[in-house]
Amino acid sequence: MSLPLPFAHLRVLELASVLAGPQVGQFFAEMGAEVLKIESPTGDVTRTWKTSAETTASPATGDVSVSAYFAASNWGKSSLVLDLTNAAGQTALCRLAAQADIILASYKPGDAEKLRADYATLSAENPRLLYGHLTGYGPENARAGYDAVLQAEAGFMYLNAAGAGQPPQKMPVAMVDLLAAHQLKEGLLTALFQREKTGRGALVQVSLLDSALSALANQAATYLVTGHDPQPLGSGHPSIVPYGTVYRAADGRAMVLAVGSDGQFRQLCAALGHPEWATDARFATNPARVAHRPELEALLTETIAVVSGDELLTALERRAVPAGAVRTVGEALRHPSARPMLLPSHAAGPQGLRTVAFRSPQWAVAGQMSAPPALGSATIATFTPDSSAPDETTAPLTCVPPAT
Repeated sequence: MSLPLPFAHLRVLELASVLAGPQVGQFFAEMGAEVLKIESPTGDVTRTWKTSAETTASPATGDVSVSAYFAASNWGKSSLVLDLTNAAGQTALCRLAAQADIILASYKPGDAEKLRADYATLSAENPRLLYGHLTGYGPENARAGYDAVLQAEAGFMYLNAAGAGQPPQKMPVAMVDLLAAHQLKEGLLTALFQREKTGRGALVQVSLLDSALSALANQAATYLVTGHDPQPLGSGHPSIVPYGTVYRAADGRAMVLAVGSDGQFRQLCAALGHPEWATDARFATNPARVAHRPELEALLTETIAVVSGDELLTALERRAVPAGAVRTVGEALRHPSARPMLLPSHAAGPQGLRTVAFRSPQWAVAGQMSAPPALGSATIATFTPDSSAPDETTAPLTCVPPAT
């Protein structure tokens, strides 16, 4: 007996663009929901965000409107073009929203109301509607939110510098967008749970700023508890040593250690042929290692530089010492352990990356999904009408804009 996908009964309208909202849309698509991406006549801007390595046509669909960036978050969806600046587009959205379970939006505060695409307007006809709204700085601040700016303003770029006095650096993926996507998923799943009990929908609001601040975790706690402003340490860890520093072995292998306990440190010392380090007062405990970070890092760098990295990694794995090779993105995705996270290729096109990383034996995992859609490849009829709903051609809807 085949297991069902958990959200096969849900219909999602995606009004959001770029990364955070579309990530949530693909999450619901992977979990079985019917996801209709509603785009302006010019399309999601990420359709045009191409690297120099990309050709003029995407192998995913053969259409130049699909970029790798767009493909990162838009598997399993249909695309419908609506111009929400006119009454016809607003009427179409109103009818679609009357059939929907969830709407994903990423408008600046005030813009959704101008387009009659806001929660109050659309939920008037559909009180069970869940509306997830992403903003940059909250519902009262009309400032647009951009990941790089939020990484700077929330402290991430400062902490991500190679070291004290070094230039701040943006992380290479839009981490704040991804953090906000996770927050929005959590909020919408909470709202779905509530709706099962109350029968009522909800407005779920998530800002990029709040999402970024919530993810500062131990770095924020350090400041709030001690008043000490955390300083950049490159890839090192402020309260664990050795943890995160990159070492290079004699065979050129770059590697990191993540030694979180004194027992693991003793095993590391044994593997390196220096058991005496584990009894040295400077290194015997983690607080001592933090206090004597430069001395220990110098010893580790010198010792690892003359051994085989691959052999050392094998020895550390046998001794249950957390360590790993530094891989390129391609190496990471080609590794056998990455296979469960790859969507099967569609026709002759490339593979996709799953957004769903959790599993349960009680439900299915999405198999082959439709490729990221070409702009406007769907019609309103794609969003399967509910047979129990009134005839959409005759039923009056309160969210339809008044005739002018």
